Amino acid sequence: VNKGDFKHYVEIQGSVQADETVSASSEVGGRIVSMNFREGQNIRRGQLVAKLDLEQLDKQIAEVEKSLELAQEVYERQKRLWDQKIGTEVQYLQAKNNVERLEKSITTLRSQLRKSNVISPISGVVDMEILKAGEMAGPGTPILQILNTSKLKVVSDVPENYLTNIKRGDNVEVYFPALDMKLDKKVSMLGRSIDPSNRTFKVEVNTGSQRGTLKPNLLAELKFNDYSKKEALTLPIEVILEEVNGTKYVWTIAEVNGKKVAA
Repeated sequence: VNKGDFKHYVEIQGSVQADETVSASSEVGGRIVSMNFREGQNIRRGQLVAKLDLEQLDKQIAEVEKSLELAQEVYERQKRLWDQKIGTEVQYLQAKNNVERLEKSITTLRSQLRKSNVISPISGVVDMEILKAGEMAGPGTPILQILNTSKLKVVSDVPENYLTNIKRGDNVEVYFPALDMKLDKKVSMLGRSIDPSNRTFKVEVNTGSQRGTLKPNLLAELKFNDYSKKEALTLPIEVILEEVNGTKYVWTIAEVNGKKVAA
């Protein structure tokens, strides 16, 4: 039997997850003519992921530019007539409006044409190549899935009966069996709801990538201190026995008629 501070720990499995997972997608539809990255490659924010074939837009721009040439010619002639007080003001305004409308149409089409370049929204590693060169990409369809591996966390589903024992900011020991590595971290997030299917809530611990050592989906074990008591009497668990009805007891030394006996 010992007397001193007592701490009980509970171990729960979890896994490493990327804190930021983003899909690179196109705002317009078109056929992918080139892909610049493959799965596992590093990518930086702003780099060109893929280029789409928007030949139809090029043709539309050429058609509108041709119409604009005619509209500008008509407008200039109409303006000269109007300056000489020949013709009506309505004809002059219609010619001017036609030019402005076509110029705005070209601006809009060129803006859509620039969207043929699919740009990476974050820096990280290409986790999945969803579409390949030659395939059609629709507006908003993911082309690549990118993981920000610099922001990693360990996520675990904890049984709801530990809800009052674990709080945000509590110390937690994180162990990675595959790497035989331990980290002392703090609980960074507690789930705000209970999963009705397994009666658990989420716990997250920010770990970082540890200079690239940790990988997404790596198995981890979280060790929480769920009960503490100062100046507690403790004894080995193997000496605690249990009756059929569930009552727990221990053998102690008693004195009967001057003799020491087990009681």
